[in-house]
Amino acid sequence: MKVNEIFYSIQGEGLQVGLPTVFLRLFACDLRCSWCDTMYAVEGRGFKDLEEKEVLDEIYKYNCKRLCITGGEPLLQANEVEKLSKKLSQDGFFIVLETSGHKKPPDIFGESNFLISMDCKCPSSGMEKRMNFDLFKQLDEKDQLKFVIADKNDYEYAKKVLKEYCVKAAVIFQPVYGETFQWLAELVLKDNLTHLRIIPQVHKVIWGEKRGV
Repeated sequence: MKVNEIFYSIQGEGLQVGLPTVFLRLFACDLRCSWCDTMYAVEGRGFKDLEEKEVLDEIYKYNCKRLCITGGEPLLQANEVEKLSKKLSQDGFFIVLETSGHKKPPDIFGESNFLISMDCKCPSSGMEKRMNFDLFKQLDEKDQLKFVIADKNDYEYAKKVLKEYCVKAAVIFQPVYGETFQWLAELVLKDNLTHLRIIPQVHKVIWGEKRGV
């Protein structure tokens, strides 16, 4: 597997926010979001080629059975991710898969001890045309659909997507880090969007923009 980093930290995003978690960050992505905060896992040579056993050994050393597989785009290594996840699931791990809405997750991620955290790329990312909206409809209630919001155009786009597609998953509006987002909270309240959550990146509130956290 092409691995950028493995570390232990607090989950900073989505429904699992605040929970101690092991992170497996895989290398490479086929998208280029304008506000990407992990370009070190997207371009260059910032990875090690590790065997599955090496990855497992590193994960187990943290003595935490909560894993987040992130990137980059993890599903560029879908076969490896599926094999690894199956082994960890059998050993009692709860696994979050962070992926964009343009690749279908393996079927194993539909099981109860998995959470699919899928991104819908908004216009500020420059990648909104790459989305496969049918994937959003396939998410279960246990999963989450995340919109990274930079401005009001993104907000209106996210509302339009949610109106056009039946989404069973929890909906997260995540403001781009470094920008004020009082306006976003006020719009959500004004429009009475009672079915979603606004959750900033908590790990950045704690540590700032720093790797390995």
